[in-house]
Amino acid sequence: MGSGIAAHLANIGIPTLLLDIVPNEVNKEEEAKGLTIEHPTVRNRFAQTALQKLLKQKPAPLTSKKNLQLITAGNLEDDLGKLKDVDWIIEVIVENLEVKKNLYAKIDAIRSSGTIISSNTSGISINAMLEGRSEDFSKHFLGTHFFNPPRYLKLLEVIPANTTAPEVVEFMKHFGEDTLGKGVVLAKDTPNFIANRIGTYGLLVTLREMLARGYSVGEVDSVTGPLIGRPKSATFRTLDVVGLDTFVHVAKNVYDQTSGEEQKVFEVPAFMHKMLENKWLGAKTGQGFFLKKDKEILELNPETLEYEPSKKLKTASMEMAKQQKGLAAKVKTLTYAKDRTGELLWSILSPTLLYSAELHGEIADDIVSIDQAMKWGFGWEQGPFEVWDAIGVKESVDKMQADGKEIPTFVQSLLDKGFETFYKEVDADLYFFDGMDYQLVPVNEKVIDLKRYKKKHGVIKKNSGASLIDLGDGIALLEFHSQSNSIGLDIIQMINFAVDEVEKNYNGLVIGNQGKNFCVGANLGLILMEAQDDNIFELDFVVRSFQNAMMKIKYSAKPVVAAPFAMTLGGGAEVCLPAAHIQASMETYMGLVEAGVGLIPGGGGNKELYVKHLKGLPNGVQVDYQYVANKVFETIAMAKVSTSGEGARENNFLNFADGVSVNPDHLLYDAKQAALALFEGGYKAPLREKIPVTGASGYATLLLGAEGMFLSGFISEHDLKIAKKLAYVLSGGKVPYGTLIDEQYMLDLEREAFLSLVAEPKSQARMQHMLVKGKPLRN
Repeated sequence: MGSGIAAHLANIGIPTLLLDIVPNEVNKEEEAKGLTIEHPTVRNRFAQTALQKLLKQKPAPLTSKKNLQLITAGNLEDDLGKLKDVDWIIEVIVENLEVKKNLYAKIDAIRSSGTIISSNTSGISINAMLEGRSEDFSKHFLGTHFFNPPRYLKLLEVIPANTTAPEVVEFMKHFGEDTLGKGVVLAKDTPNFIANRIGTYGLLVTLREMLARGYSVGEVDSVTGPLIGRPKSATFRTLDVVGLDTFVHVAKNVYDQTSGEEQKVFEVPAFMHKMLENKWLGAKTGQGFFLKKDKEILELNPETLEYEPSKKLKTASMEMAKQQKGLAAKVKTLTYAKDRTGELLWSILSPTLLYSAELHGEIADDIVSIDQAMKWGFGWEQGPFEVWDAIGVKESVDKMQADGKEIPTFVQSLLDKGFETFYKEVDADLYFFDGMDYQLVPVNEKVIDLKRYKKKHGVIKKNSGASLIDLGDGIALLEFHSQSNSIGLDIIQMINFAVDEVEKNYNGLVIGNQGKNFCVGANLGLILMEAQDDNIFELDFVVRSFQNAMMKIKYSAKPVVAAPFAMTLGGGAEVCLPAAHIQASMETYMGLVEAGVGLIPGGGGNKELYVKHLKGLPNGVQVDYQYVANKVFETIAMAKVSTSGEGARENNFLNFADGVSVNPDHLLYDAKQAALALFEGGYKAPLREKIPVTGASGYATLLLGAEGMFLSGFISEHDLKIAKKLAYVLSGGKVPYGTLIDEQYMLDLEREAFLSLVAEPKSQARMQHMLVKGKPLRN
């Protein structure tokens, strides 16, 4: 976990010192090299090994392998003195109070006044750790509980001690959001804080009800996943990923610090202790609640401790829920269903909701913190109080009372005041119940919620594929909202309108949205349908229109900023490449992947990526156009997709001036600021320049490489055909090396190649396979 936090800091650009304990003895490898226990290599082994593991872990903790250079390995004996020069010390050692206190005593003697110290503990009392510490240490100490893996999980619980200075808490909250890119919640110093307290309770209640009511592991997971707005890993796959040993440790921490009925819930079932003895810990040991045998997924029978074929629950209410619009309606349908799904879900949700309400004021000051912690830390789409609103507070309380449950004072006070929901919306602003009345939900000024923003401010114009919105300060936003944000004629029309409107009445345009992905590319189903009908003239019109729209973005008189995030593939990448600036999310997976469906990019992507490579070279150097063509050819032909925003920069989709936003919630704000800065800096549209190409000799070179891969069995005959088309476009056709060609000429080559490939039966088979199976076909 320590190296994961270090990796996240390095991803942001913060130089970090990673210190670990000194080994007790040399290992065989060190002994063979003649090293002694006093050698720095031996003494730094644990930290250095942790760094090397960062390069191999999946999912990758680093957004770029280059970031490893920002982390320096050391040890807690030789390098402790270096802590006097740092701004923030994060303790991530073993969960043992006395061990932590001993380390803090050493740190207190070394650290500079004003240095912030925090613990990443997942449950040890923050105040208990401070015993014997200096006044300045105590003022600057707090808990900062990251969730694993730190790069990907949004939640950061900040837990002040009784002595923590208010300005330190406020700074850490803003630093966590604005610099670390986290969703920060303020938690109180109670066992397991917020997310692990409620999350562990919910998991143990689920275990209890499964055993009591005779459900199987697979049946529970089929209900407690995406169907109710929870992650795909649901309950037991989540436990397998987390590791049973980790889960039992977290549960024991609460068990040891509670009593009565609450303590009973945190008592881990006997069969799980047997699993621990058997080392059935989950993914880390190859088996847990699930076991993959050959190609079959088996589930554990908790009574026999034998593996059986995995089962799923199938009921009428599950089918009915799938027909409902919106998660709230789905959850309500399932919760009150008079079948095995409803019985299971009510028996899990009812105690979890009551427990969350009982803890209000104890673990956090407000319901917003509790809901956000569960959404950001456990991947729930709705927090407990949002779920309660979804199923109806009054209706559910009546049912709970009929079951003989005691209703927490906080919930009863809501109903006694005549209120019906924990949250309510007023003029597109969200309010929450605080025990007495409704208060405005606090929001960071950098967060733009498009759904609420449009309710309040409306739109300039919209069609089925996109909307143009006035973001204020002279900046407009073009939001895609087609299915999967795929590009069709509706979006192309709105791009043309948006650029014209912005040139006349605004200072800049941002292209962004808040869907699941920025854009997964062109509407593949539409392309396939037209291709199968041999409607090449219609396809030619669509591709030409898309190319023209991309040129309109590129040569707009006002700056256009693209704000990609998550999947930004094919046409999605082509929308970004001609923009004056790209402000990408740190988690941006960008690539021109058309080869996977038997095509090459058709909207100018080949040209723009090639030009972006050329523009990225230093001025005054002699350019090897063949080297550039080779790199672009490899990126497109191999359908390379970046694994981060920085990865997109390394693949030349972003240039040195393009930005990366660490906090995804701030992406549109950052993009808007970039557009404003360009305008205020006197933005001028780029001049139309001719493009130097490799010509016939370059085409032959690219072809030679592709044919070599074909003869070696790395690519198929159809892959080779696609590669030949791509090579011809990138080389500029049969012209001499170094010839300067018009952009339109290269676009024409690209469009012709695209249209010839789309008519190929094998390309159509690839498109069909992608649409049906969701993965590429290699034919």
